[in-house]
Amino acid sequence: MLISVTPTFAAKWLIPNLPDFTAAHPNIDLRILATEKISSFQSDGIDLAVRQGSPPFGASLDVTLLFKQTLTAVAAPAIVRDVQHPLAPDTLSKLPKIHDAHDLWPGYLAHLHVQDQSPRSLRLSQTSLAVDAAIAGQGVALASRFMVADDLEAGRLTEVGEVWEAGGNDFYVLMPRIVKRNRSVVEVLTWIKARSAAAL
Repeated sequence: MLISVTPTFAAKWLIPNLPDFTAAHPNIDLRILATEKISSFQSDGIDLAVRQGSPPFGASLDVTLLFKQTLTAVAAPAIVRDVQHPLAPDTLSKLPKIHDAHDLWPGYLAHLHVQDQSPRSLRLSQTSLAVDAAIAGQGVALASRFMVADDLEAGRLTEVGEVWEAGGNDFYVLMPRIVKRNRSVVEVLTWIKARSAAAL
């Protein structure tokens, strides 16, 4: 069966969780289409899709909320060594920022009531690349907390700013109602929902 996800969701959540899926469902061959474009369920043969946005997505789709858009500012531990976390907003505003295509830094800093005072910035096309750049010590990145949970637990990243529920643009799994009769699709959907609930 074919699941369409964004490259960042594939790299930072789906693929790290695949060993659990394979162990639970060894007889299901999963094909992953990682793309930013909105795929067509019918013409592209998509069975399930994970997308960011806000309902409604279409009357013919079953929609399940997976993750709220809960952002956190993260950096390599070496960047903020010997500094108490979370950083004071003014201190955070002065660190180099790593931007992705969503460009959520202006809203995040406005939420903290500070202006950006970065000495430099780095702009990348995908959140997964921004997270990898943060791990490499290039500055502070903004990411959904569930996307960086493994990196935080492993000590590759540390949270340096307060968590912000941005509102809207949450993560949903979408499924055409017509495929409800497909046992493999239902099993994959059930696994995704259970695994996402366990991550909260």
